[in-house]
Amino acid sequence: MTVRAGILVIGDEVLEGATADRNGPWLARRLLDRGVEVVGIAVCPDSVAAITSELATFARRGCELVFTSGGLGPTDDDRTVEAVARYANRPLAVDPALEERIGAILRAAAQRWRRFDETALRRSNRKQALVPSGATVLDPVGTAPGLVVPPADGTGGPTVVVLPGPPRELKTLYERAVATPVVARLLEGLEPPERRVVRFFGIPESELARAVREIEEEIPEARALAPGTYVRKGEIELVVRYAAERAELVERFVTALARRFPRELFAADGRTIDDLVADALAGRSVATAESCTGGLVAARLTARPGASAYVRGAVVAYDNAVKEAALGVERDLLARHGAVSREVACAMAWGAAERMGAELAVAVTGIAGPGGGSAEKPVGTVWVATYDGRSAQAGRLWLPGDREEVRARAVTAALHALWRAARGEELPF
Repeated sequence: MTVRAGILVIGDEVLEGATADRNGPWLARRLLDRGVEVVGIAVCPDSVAAITSELATFARRGCELVFTSGGLGPTDDDRTVEAVARYANRPLAVDPALEERIGAILRAAAQRWRRFDETALRRSNRKQALVPSGATVLDPVGTAPGLVVPPADGTGGPTVVVLPGPPRELKTLYERAVATPVVARLLEGLEPPERRVVRFFGIPESELARAVREIEEEIPEARALAPGTYVRKGEIELVVRYAAERAELVERFVTALARRFPRELFAADGRTIDDLVADALAGRSVATAESCTGGLVAARLTARPGASAYVRGAVVAYDNAVKEAALGVERDLLARHGAVSREVACAMAWGAAERMGAELAVAVTGIAGPGGGSAEKPVGTVWVATYDGRSAQAGRLWLPGDREEVRARAVTAALHALWRAARGEELPF
């Protein structure tokens, strides 16, 4: 049994690049994990004609379900409900109970505003309470309700699940949507696949692709696994979705990868480097010293609940004077080697550990660009150092990409360096 679904992300702000879409990939992952075949993710403007056209396209591609994201706000340019109603040939009408629920939410929010237009408030309230006939209403998390809109009786086409754009609201209403009788019937009988994620650091994607081809020659039945590979901020994820009866084959495949990449394969069980670092730091303490990453390493470490158990603190030492004053880096060292050097990176790590009383420290210094590079130290040159209470070690990277990409990859490298240092191992670069 196969159920096909499409995802339609709606909004001028997404199409113009002002807002990055996170909802499409999130929905795709959840649907794939349920065993749904996702035929694609489309982005379209806040236009009734564009929305209905994309819905028709998904219908032609055999979709029984289409999930939409965005365009449910109170302003005139939010047209998703109108477009879906027109596509499904279902008239719109105000749902009085929903209007009252949204009104109560808006009135409570209005108490926080010094000035607001009551007429505009009532108008927006009424607009968001418009519901296509025969649709199932998903109670709002914010002010925008979701909807499950089946095709009109006697007509074909997909059931459209209408979800709001804010990710927090969308995620909650998605779970409510798949539990509705209409959607649950469509998903009934699907067998969710198993999912195995294997993570690598320190190899190019081409090298992993070559290894996969070699393994498929050794184990011909592994070709049916069709693994996908994805580069994420300097790491590579290899993802396999498979039926339960292929579990042994997947294990043989992953074991063959581990033999080829004993150091580069750092997690065969789906755990992230953030998970591994948190485990390695249990009962210990860490400090960070950062220049080009501007505190992003510390932000990544402290993004996890419970990080206060091991993170002592962080110093963003962008200026050399701060490296001297806050981390104790000697002025002569900076003059002789420059801020982007092995010597200064090690001194920053040592200074962070000593000044903040941490058992471990990681330091990053580099040239993120677009300016500041030279023939000797081009843009993308980054030194990462660790200190474990006894000695410091450092490694140099030449990272590709623009400023944002260089910084993101440097943070990933710093976490891998910290994990290795916490395990008493050499740096991976």
